[in-house]
Amino acid sequence: MSRGHVVLPSPIGDLTVVAEDGAITHLLMDAAKYRPADPEVLGEPGDVADELFAAASVQLAAYFTGALTDFDLPLAPRGDDFHQRVWALLREIPYGETRSYGDLARALGDRNLAQAVGTANGRNPIAVVVPCHRVVGADGSLVGYAGGLDRKRFLLSLEEPAAADVGRLF
Repeated sequence: MSRGHVVLPSPIGDLTVVAEDGAITHLLMDAAKYRPADPEVLGEPGDVADELFAAASVQLAAYFTGALTDFDLPLAPRGDDFHQRVWALLREIPYGETRSYGDLARALGDRNLAQAVGTANGRNPIAVVVPCHRVVGADGSLVGYAGGLDRKRFLLSLEEPAAADVGRLF
């Protein structure tokens, strides 16, 4: 498969999964703030039965039922080095936990990068799977989410039982 896409239903609206050369390059919410302007990014309509799209469909369905906490899909988001570093940090945030923009900036070695981290987070091309929804304000408030705060709230609420389990461990 060179480049193609499928649209999958979800509790947060339709999700467009774009894949190229065996890896997911985009997972776009229907109302995302930053959708690719160039329709060529989506490629041709694909078949949900194709191996990669089928795996994405099964894993997303399991995530939305609370049965999956860690995705295992080949990913190839496109972005500059800084964006790649931020998106890699997002993938390290455990299910049911959150981090602040400042936490991520400190992990990158410079607490002054919080605003740049926010920009990179907002440009995450692989929503849900690369969990940008797990990034919150310094005071724990729900701020900024390209898919809308209602979707962010939904995703964090979905993961709340895991957060409660972590709290019981300590």
